[in-house]
Amino acid sequence: MSRRALRRLRGEQRGQEPLGPDALQFVLLDDDDAEEEGPKTGLGGRRPGGAGKEGVRVNNRFELINIEDLEDDLVVNGERSDCTLPDSASSGNKGRAKHGNPENKQDGDAAAKAGSSEQENGLEDIDRILERIEDSSGFSHPGPPPLSSRKHVLYVEHRHLNPDTELKRYFGARAVLGEQRPRQRQRVYPKCTWLTTPKSTWPRYSKPGLSMRLLESKKGLSFFAFEHSEEYQQAQHKFLVAVESMEPNNIVALLQTSPYHVDSLLQLSDACRFQEDQEMARDLIERALYSMECVFHPLFSLTSGTCRLDYRRPENRSFYLALYKQMSFLEKRGCPRTALEYCKLILSLEPDEDPLCMLLLIDHMALRARNYEYLIRLFQEWEAHRNLSQLPNFAFSVPLAYFLLSQQTDLPDHELSSARQQASLLIQQALTMFPGVLMPLLEYCSVRPDATVSNHRFFGPDAEISQPPALSQLVSLYLGRSHFLWKEPAIMSWLEENVHEVLEAVDSGDPAVEACENRRKVLYQRAPRNIHRHVILSEIKEAVAALPSDVTTQSVMGFDPLPPVDTIYSYVRPERLSPVSHGNTIALFFRSLLPNYTTEVC
Repeated sequence: MSRRALRRLRGEQRGQEPLGPDALQFVLLDDDDAEEEGPKTGLGGRRPGGAGKEGVRVNNRFELINIEDLEDDLVVNGERSDCTLPDSASSGNKGRAKHGNPENKQDGDAAAKAGSSEQENGLEDIDRILERIEDSSGFSHPGPPPLSSRKHVLYVEHRHLNPDTELKRYFGARAVLGEQRPRQRQRVYPKCTWLTTPKSTWPRYSKPGLSMRLLESKKGLSFFAFEHSEEYQQAQHKFLVAVESMEPNNIVALLQTSPYHVDSLLQLSDACRFQEDQEMARDLIERALYSMECVFHPLFSLTSGTCRLDYRRPENRSFYLALYKQMSFLEKRGCPRTALEYCKLILSLEPDEDPLCMLLLIDHMALRARNYEYLIRLFQEWEAHRNLSQLPNFAFSVPLAYFLLSQQTDLPDHELSSARQQASLLIQQALTMFPGVLMPLLEYCSVRPDATVSNHRFFGPDAEISQPPALSQLVSLYLGRSHFLWKEPAIMSWLEENVHEVLEAVDSGDPAVEACENRRKVLYQRAPRNIHRHVILSEIKEAVAALPSDVTTQSVMGFDPLPPVDTIYSYVRPERLSPVSHGNTIALFFRSLLPNYTTEVC
């Protein structure tokens, strides 16, 4: 054992001796040692010099925390494993040998070497620490399922919520953390958060009047809601007035007095994004997420998939929209794996209603993150009760995932063959159900189809024109977002083979062709409101252009696009005096010039 390891084991430092008999020295004694030396004198008690067995000395009492955690991990079914710390090598095996047994001493020396090498290597893996914390406190709050059971399909992993985890895998830890190591001491923030990391440039955090309340728990689900205090409600009213003024500087002035007002941060972020200030826009979204995460209820869990937030409550919508905007920034930043985790988090908050229609996006994120197994699993588990195959994005993305999985060389041959067969079967079903997707997809990919395909009535112009408007909108959304995933030559060759297979089935009079045509006419009459909301948030030009007129004529606000018609209000905005109600023509004129003008100003 090296001298450095011995010094660390004894708690000594280079060139430094203990200050006194009881100064800054803590000794961990075994149970057998305690019996040999007599009653303990306390945590700070010290052995007589040279008497008995040497204990573990530490200069910092907080080092004892790690030692106790490691002791707990080494207990399995009432017995200790052989690889233990020196001070606990004999405490868990009282029935094996006495303290004076030489074999026991040899085991202790070997354990001391193992313990010193473990200290040299550093702390435990962060994932093991998180799993132990969650497992130990799982009885008091919703948490992930035991490791022995299969995780829920919407289970969110904490480490994948941090984009630095993904960037380190791409560029290395030194490149990512090089600019994040401050030379000066960072400002102290009240708590550690998972969704974002507070920055020293942010205003000092103080409770903005936002809180979270547990409404009820039933059938294994916990329903929560954000709440606004009276002070926060006043700030919300001022924000609505500032939005009506159509002047971003008014929102900036409000943030001077309420720097963590969530809706103001969201609205100002959109204004910065429209002005091409992407860095400031992302910073404002992160500040909004930090403000909301700091007020999480103790029982609210990001990872369990059992916590619900009702989108009908305006206070909850800010969290949905902040997560969505952060997910969009992460995708543009080149972190699709982290964006996929945010997508799962949003979907887990209300999976049945899916207010932001994340099912139109999660397949794209999974393919970009190359997490093909997850997309296939989600399709298999949800197809029975959600009919995912009736959405064009899932109908084409799942067979693409199977095909890309069949191209991997690290799988057995029989699995590759099975994945290829399943991919061909599903893509043929997708082309039969949605024939209007093929020609626009080939046009996006700059591929000219052969005459057999382009001149056939099934894939010709009539296939795209005869689609219901709602289906055309879904197709435009999918192609505008995911067309570049199909540009690989191998994918195009595989697609061409299956297109000819479908044409043969059509020419032979396959009854499935007519059944799919009848289904298209019935299912896609009108898109629901959550799909329109998703199209507005996606900002995909082709899909936005296909929105119906009753949606495009509405005023859409970035902090609350297309609110639900059955909104649940916890408080009402006070009515402002309108100049029109008084019939004052002069006041109406000033009102047209100054949107904030009221009769009280006169």
